Amino acid sequence: MAKTAIAYKEKMKEISVLSLICSCLYPETRKNVMGDFEADMDIKPINKRASGQAFEVILKSPSPTSEAAHCITSPPKRDISLEDIQKKLEAAEDRRRSQEEQILRILAEKREHEREVLLKAMEENSNFSRMAEEKLQLKMEQIEENRQAYIAAMMERLQEKEKHAQEVRRNKELREELLP
Repeated sequence: MAKTAIAYKEKMKEISVLSLICSCLYPETRKNVMGDFEADMDIKPINKRASGQAFEVILKSPSPTSEAAHCITSPPKRDISLEDIQKKLEAAEDRRRSQEEQILRILAEKREHEREVLLKAMEENSNFSRMAEEKLQLKMEQIEENRQAYIAAMMERLQEKEKHAQEVRRNKELREELLP
């Protein structure tokens, strides 16, 4: 079990992201850099697992010697002045105003588009109503023409019947005069 813990510790050295970063940042060998961090962790094997091996990694508080290595990798702290904070606040306020203006512009464009769509719909509705009214007027005129034609035809028939009746009466009168 102790061999497994040692192997695990070696594996941690190999895949440690911190060692990779340190090896990129410092010309020293990785082993020397990792040596500073080995003192910060302790690996203990745990025998309580029935399904396999288990380890407990204990991170210790950093030692004074490794404090320098930790500070080198962290970015330097910068003093932030009141002016810097004020500039950042103003920039944030400008961004907020810009976003607000952009949203208002988009809303105005949408409102204008909706207005155009509404006007177009109203125009189409008006055109449809006008066309329907024109069609109705045309049909009414056709109906009136048909009615007038029907009346004229009826009048013509009536006149023909009247002529026929007059002929029949005249013929009847002639017969009565000739037959007595």
